[in-house]
Amino acid sequence: CCCCCCCCCCCIYSNTMDSEVVTLRQDGDEFADDDDVATNVKQNASKRKGRGFQGSSGVSEGTFDSIKGSGSGPGPQRSIEGWVVFVTGIHEEAQEEHIRDMFAEYGTIQNVALNLDRRTGFVKGYALMEYETYKEAETAISEANGADLLGLPVAVTWAFVRGNNDDKSKR
Repeated sequence: CCCCCCCCCCCIYSNTMDSEVVTLRQDGDEFADDDDVATNVKQNASKRKGRGFQGSSGVSEGTFDSIKGSGSGPGPQRSIEGWVVFVTGIHEEAQEEHIRDMFAEYGTIQNVALNLDRRTGFVKGYALMEYETYKEAETAISEANGADLLGLPVAVTWAFVRGNNDDKSKR
């Protein structure tokens, strides 16, 4: 004989040679009407969409950090720490030292991101250079664009650019 106790009922199984008998016993008022509970939950629930569930409009209110001095019109966009330049056309066997040597003459380089292909281990062909000042980054773009790096011409441009404000109204 095996006794199995669940949260709602108690089931007793008895095995005989000819048949299997299952006996269900009701323990108090544990078999409540589930439809009443479900209806009560649905009435008290409200639909919530988006992030934070704040306010009826779904837009969270508060103050947000912004970058000062970067303007609002079209043009290059400053990152949090500096001005980022996008370099393409980099030779697959180039090292970070080659890129630093080429771009160091235009200003102090804060950071270089040179991505590698996971499968081959070679450079993917682009790099991100970060300069502290706008003038250094602009000089690097104007003078290094089209220059040779390990026998290949590189293209240099801004990594982050604000779009034209007129384009937003046409969407």
